Amino acid sequence: MKILAFDTSTELCSAALLLDGAWLVREELAGNRHSELLLPMVESLLAEAGLSLRALDGLAYGKGPGSFTGLRIGCGIAQGLAFGADLPVAGVITLEAMAYTTGAEQVLSCIDARMHEIYAASYRRQDGVMIEVAAPAVLKPAELNLPGEGDWLGCGTGFAAYPDLLAGRLCGVLPNIYPHAQAVAHLSLPVFASGLGAAPETAEPVYVRDKVALKTCER
Repeated sequence: MKILAFDTSTELCSAALLLDGAWLVREELAGNRHSELLLPMVESLLAEAGLSLRALDGLAYGKGPGSFTGLRIGCGIAQGLAFGADLPVAGVITLEAMAYTTGAEQVLSCIDARMHEIYAASYRRQDGVMIEVAAPAVLKPAELNLPGEGDWLGCGTGFAAYPDLLAGRLCGVLPNIYPHAQAVAHLSLPVFASGLGAAPETAEPVYVRDKVALKTCER
């Protein structure tokens, strides 16, 4: 299958083109420049592959949780590209993409959500499929708990922002893992292979929380 995927949910802006098992990838630590970087990345990937959007089987995007602005940019671009090329879309949970990237069997994914909070979810790998153990949620760092028995690997920027999260209770921590377009593409494959890609207008973010900034009295 030929799938274009991208993720703009965190500081890392990434795009990947899956071509029947081969990969073309672009990535850059973007800060707040996702809107400047993503479309040129996509154009570069398609040009290198010698393909048009219409030659693809689907478009996958990281749907959150993560940066509100980044998610809006990613979903907006997913809708626009998919509408123009008449492509189905598939949204992938960013925390699941992170867990997939680690290759571990049991993973607790955690993104720094700012405002003294984290986004967290946990997954167990079973026959190559990521099974959700605890759904994505926004938490205070002190509210994070191990989701079950056995060895759990922690990953993501939440562990970089709060190094003492579950200190001594994890089998390891990978604080520099970000949601990545390659993992998004991998996780979307069963959707497109089953013909279950959705209409472009369904490309919407998963925010988990509605509040985007602290009031002055809360700072």
